[in-house]
Amino acid sequence: MVRVEGYEILIGRGDKENDRLTFEVAESADVWMHVGGGTPGSHVVIRNPERQKSLPESVIESAAALAAWYSKARNARFVDVHVCRVADVSKPRGAEPGKVSLSKYKRVRVRPAAPLEEREPSED
Repeated sequence: MVRVEGYEILIGRGDKENDRLTFEVAESADVWMHVGGGTPGSHVVIRNPERQKSLPESVIESAAALAAWYSKARNARFVDVHVCRVADVSKPRGAEPGKVSLSKYKRVRVRPAAPLEEREPSED
């Protein structure tokens, strides 16, 4: 778990943990994200206990940068990340762990970035 501006950001590590995070831990009003283009990576969830209609863009961008970091696109200059409410994520019947379908989403383009606690002092 990572905190950004007081918001909890949860990161799945592996397909089974991604499924558990998305379908068992996350609430419908939480914000869900994953790198676009079918690139393997972590499911990332921003907790939204106050059920706010929208979260600060700075929090969305920070979490999207983490989603990009915890993906096979980590070394790309920029990465497109799909962002939606958890309520817009579903599991297709018979799909493998980690595979989901999105009913609607927006796209955020970010630079991959490690969590602050994992960065080298020169990265700040």
